[in-house]
Amino acid sequence: MENALEELPIVERDPWLRTYESALRSRYDLYRRRRDEIEQGGDSLRDYANGYLYYGFQYDPALKGWHFREWLPGAEDVYLFGDFNGWQRTQLRLRKDSDGVWSIFLPDESFGDRLVHGSLVKMLVHGANGWLERIPSYIRRVVQDPVSKNFTGQLWAPPVPFDWQGDAFDIASVGDLLIYECHVGMAQEEPRVGTYAEFTRDVLPRVKRDGYNTVQLMGIAEHPYYGSFGYHVSNFFAPSSRFGTPEELKELIRTAHGLGLGVIMDLVHSHYVKNLNEGLNELDGTNHLYSPAGPAGDHPFWDSKLFDYGKEPVRHFLLSNVKYWMEEFHFDGFRFDGVTSMIYTHHGLTEFDDPAKYFRETDPEAICYLTLANALIHELRPHAVTVAEDVSGMPGMCYPVRDGGVGFDYRLAMAVPDFWIKLLKEVPDEDWDIWRMWNTMTDRLPDVGTVAYCESHDQALVGDQTLAFRLMNKQMYTDMNRAAENLLIDRGMALHKMIRLFTISL
Repeated sequence: MENALEELPIVERDPWLRTYESALRSRYDLYRRRRDEIEQGGDSLRDYANGYLYYGFQYDPALKGWHFREWLPGAEDVYLFGDFNGWQRTQLRLRKDSDGVWSIFLPDESFGDRLVHGSLVKMLVHGANGWLERIPSYIRRVVQDPVSKNFTGQLWAPPVPFDWQGDAFDIASVGDLLIYECHVGMAQEEPRVGTYAEFTRDVLPRVKRDGYNTVQLMGIAEHPYYGSFGYHVSNFFAPSSRFGTPEELKELIRTAHGLGLGVIMDLVHSHYVKNLNEGLNELDGTNHLYSPAGPAGDHPFWDSKLFDYGKEPVRHFLLSNVKYWMEEFHFDGFRFDGVTSMIYTHHGLTEFDDPAKYFRETDPEAICYLTLANALIHELRPHAVTVAEDVSGMPGMCYPVRDGGVGFDYRLAMAVPDFWIKLLKEVPDEDWDIWRMWNTMTDRLPDVGTVAYCESHDQALVGDQTLAFRLMNKQMYTDMNRAAENLLIDRGMALHKMIRLFTISL
């Protein structure tokens, strides 16, 4: 691992940071302490992130049966049930160890012909919030009943593992990233939810033909409310079953790799859904299992729950989730959602108009978690891509961990799409200021990798309009054809092309 640094290279590179060296030193030292704790326990960072190989359902070929484990330190009683035992809720009681982990072994001789691939499963948890039916935290598939609309966990263990043979793709081969941001469910023309298989067949070839080299997938982890676009996650290890099976997602990624396309995932580790019927909230009966206790565990602006990054089992859960998506699904990296919300206790609701604000009201443990995650990702795959959705401009976000940085490869320049929308809303195009436009496109440190869109889902979907709709409005539906002569359409097409050219050039 990284050794203690007498001088922080991040400060040597940027003398302006000398004023804040103590804050940067403290940040790096916390990372080293947390990593030392992992390694002194006998694990490397990559071995430590193997929670998905221990918790949940794990088959034991030697004992011939299934182990099931769940971390629920505050629970008083825990039972496992499902269609495999006739939905008898209190038949199979788990045992609790000194670390708060509840477990049970289900031998094949008793359950071998009933607890099989596809079996429906749930936990009955007795805690301070009563007796509640819950879904295991490490479950790999969750399905929704079409009638009751309730979600249920599913034992997902295909008898024949997915064949990744021949998939030796390295995203470094694509060169500079040209990213197509997309949502599988919305990537078709009919008024219904699209599938992984349809995306693989219909969309990936078009993405390749249009000159992109990387696909960024939104809304992959399971989420109960479809209208959240996948940003209120309930089940962090389960690909959304709305779009198909885990194997169909793997086929999507393998096919993309065969086309020379990298695939990165929108990873939501900034918060989680507060539902009690699904997700992690009050899973053991307390309000501080994965979150800080009390109001500190609530996100005041997103109607969701916050993670407690200072708690070791929470870091273990999240780091294991990072490794899971890379190892099991061959994702080539991640866009970390809501990074500004993670690293500041005010969640970014401020103007960063004073350099000192970068180091005020921070959450050191959240920054440490992101540093550990980047270290893990790049140890697993040196050329993997990590992008921080950070609007603050926090120093060191895109500097290597070994130099005292957080370790991201890129930050997402949120100000760019926001600028174009603001310009179109407020300024007639004949009054556009070329120098203001230039400054917005180039206002970044030269050695900080930057991803910039003319528009992303934040502008196009979340309470706003696409650039095309803002430029051409409903006349897109009637006059977007060669025979029509419409100055509004001509102007809209021209400005749309100019905005894209200007952005990609600078």
